[in-house]
Amino acid sequence: MLRTLLAGALAVTLAACSENPEGPAPGDNGEVNIYSSRHYDTDLRLYEDFTEQTGIKVNRIEAGADALIEKIVSEGEFSPADLLITVDAGRLWRAEEAGILDSVQSDVLAERLPANLRHPDGQWFGLSTRARIIIYDKSQGKPEGLDTYADLADPKFRGDICVRSSTNIYNISLLSSIIAHEGEEAAENWAKGVVANFARDPQGNDTTQIEAVAAGECRLSIVNTYYLARYASGDDNERAIFDKVGVIFPNQDTTGTHVNVSGAGVVKGAPNRENAIRFLEYLTSQSAQRYFADGNNEYPAVSGLDAASAVERLGDFRADELDVAEIGRGQRAAVEIFDRAGWN
Repeated sequence: MLRTLLAGALAVTLAACSENPEGPAPGDNGEVNIYSSRHYDTDLRLYEDFTEQTGIKVNRIEAGADALIEKIVSEGEFSPADLLITVDAGRLWRAEEAGILDSVQSDVLAERLPANLRHPDGQWFGLSTRARIIIYDKSQGKPEGLDTYADLADPKFRGDICVRSSTNIYNISLLSSIIAHEGEEAAENWAKGVVANFARDPQGNDTTQIEAVAAGECRLSIVNTYYLARYASGDDNERAIFDKVGVIFPNQDTTGTHVNVSGAGVVKGAPNRENAIRFLEYLTSQSAQRYFADGNNEYPAVSGLDAASAVERLGDFRADELDVAEIGRGQRAAVEIFDRAGWN
């Protein structure tokens, strides 16, 4: 049944193609096949721009990350996939665990991307980031003694917190980062403390949490900057919601604020491997990074570039530089801790 649904849902669309003196990489077919779980208009412009620059046609399939990973696994050695693009370290780790990613050595990627946003063996590369922040209801004032993720477990915030489900990959990766920094026992104590402070059962997505805080349904939540910045640059109603929400970048005096990463990896047996690497390198170029920042409210992975104005309105912060691969390795333990803590 799942494969039947996937067959209907995963339509292949082609980006525009134009000639370039350099042309496709030798030995390739003048195309690259991308399996992506990102569904943004900005990305369409990236595909078109890459084709305009290189003459390489971009074929893409879009679906959820888990569905794409399963598809590549089921296709095996006959998979046409060249590149998997997805969001969050947890999903990159799942692809790595599934054994579908190949190691890539690229001087361009090594020079442009910081080490903590690259897999140590080159199986995937971070392309953009989003910070996992604490938001609060401005009408109730900024909470005193709330500077870190750990503070969310303080009993003084009993009944104040609304969050997403523990199955959400962003929450799993956040807890995985806490495990990496403080150990499993401290992470479990934190999860249990936050559960005790729930204002309601976990539900919805980050947008749901933002609107709940703005409406006074709960005082605190944890969301990604990417979602909140949408409200900052939205219509009058969305900006009104944004104005009701305050922002805290946690752990500025300790580990730094947790960030999750959007990244990509070359698939094992990729029929157009060199073109896939070439596309990866293009995504770290200044023009592509600007698309991520200005068009989609993400932070550039390449250092030295500013974020979009909407994200900049949230404020400056120091990011956690924990290796993304380390966050991936803690995923299983994080899920088990959430289950024991009763974070549904």
